[in-house]
Amino acid sequence: MAEFTLELNDDQKQVKDWLHGFAADVIRPAASEWDEREETPWPVIQEAAKVGIYSLDFYAQQFFDPTGLGIPMAMEELFWGDAGIALSIVGTGLAAVGVLANGTEEQIGTWIPQMYGDADDVKVAAFCSSEPDAGSDVASMRTRAVYDAAKGEWVLNGTKTWATNGGIANVHVVVAVVDPDIGSKGHASFIVPPDTPGLSQGQKFKKHGIRASHTAEVVLEDVRVPGHCLLGGKEKLDERLARARERAKSGGERVKNAAMATFEASRPAVGAMAVGTARAAYEVALDYAKTRSQFGRPIIDNQGIAFQLADMRTRIDAARLLVWRASWMATTGKPFTSAEGSMSKLYASETARDVTAQAIQILGGNGFTREYPVERMHRDAAIYTIFEGTSEIQRLVIARTLSGMPIR
Repeated sequence: MAEFTLELNDDQKQVKDWLHGFAADVIRPAASEWDEREETPWPVIQEAAKVGIYSLDFYAQQFFDPTGLGIPMAMEELFWGDAGIALSIVGTGLAAVGVLANGTEEQIGTWIPQMYGDADDVKVAAFCSSEPDAGSDVASMRTRAVYDAAKGEWVLNGTKTWATNGGIANVHVVVAVVDPDIGSKGHASFIVPPDTPGLSQGQKFKKHGIRASHTAEVVLEDVRVPGHCLLGGKEKLDERLARARERAKSGGERVKNAAMATFEASRPAVGAMAVGTARAAYEVALDYAKTRSQFGRPIIDNQGIAFQLADMRTRIDAARLLVWRASWMATTGKPFTSAEGSMSKLYASETARDVTAQAIQILGGNGFTREYPVERMHRDAAIYTIFEGTSEIQRLVIARTLSGMPIR
């Protein structure tokens, strides 16, 4: 088991420097353009594919880093470049992880290459879970998957929302209800192959921030997929459903807590994204405060500015420490007995929101214009307190974990 350390090894430092260079040289120069266009930055994704960043191999290497720091380090550097473009680069990973976590070896080998394409013809994938009436409340999911035994096919119907790459993806991974009586344990994941009839893009959202990342509804109308598109296979699903039904009879709370633990493990990566955005805004504000003069001296000479910057940096470093601790715990199999995953996501998300707002204040009128990037960073930062569980949900998870009470 890897010991917890704050010192990156030589390999990690190399990767960090490589990612930082790509973020500085490729992502940042394109950030304003694609934010204004509100379109998927295909040329940037293609550049990421050419150098090996946009690939399953790269993310697998970071995911299997025994220290647990590979993924948060990568997320921080890419999102330091720009949150919208970075999300376009890493968004396919959500679908890929869904297949890796639940699929067979054959499914992994068949579908994940189709999610990424290659450097000459890049593709993207979409993970479709949230619904108009089922975001944090996954038990309210309405999308249904019904097995047609005569044809050996699953029939999917429903509407998904907030899907990154939804509708433009080559491959969609869709979570649907197969047994509504056992809550989230009655869900299963399905591959919807390219050009499958019945799947269409619904509303494309015009967003406050992360505008270079495509977010849309996905509509499923009698979408038929072959039996082999059920991740894990039907035999495994039937066994899992039978166990879940027995558990539900003896103690439904235990089922719900197991599902919550799955979400808990993914949250530090979002925290790392938030740290990257916060750090970027802090650095802009620090440089500005050193060079901007008022009343005959740099504004950083004023305690009111200097103390803000001190607090900003302190919060960023504290957020990173929480993210790294949770990431290390998840990798080394240590249980989140105090909801450490939610703690890291909560604190980092709110740090990004507050630090980017302080950066605007330090830049004054300039910070409020699109001539300076902190305006965009502040808009982008708003998403971190919302997706992968709102800040309110994180507090609820933490409070329930600490108290052992069903707080509502």
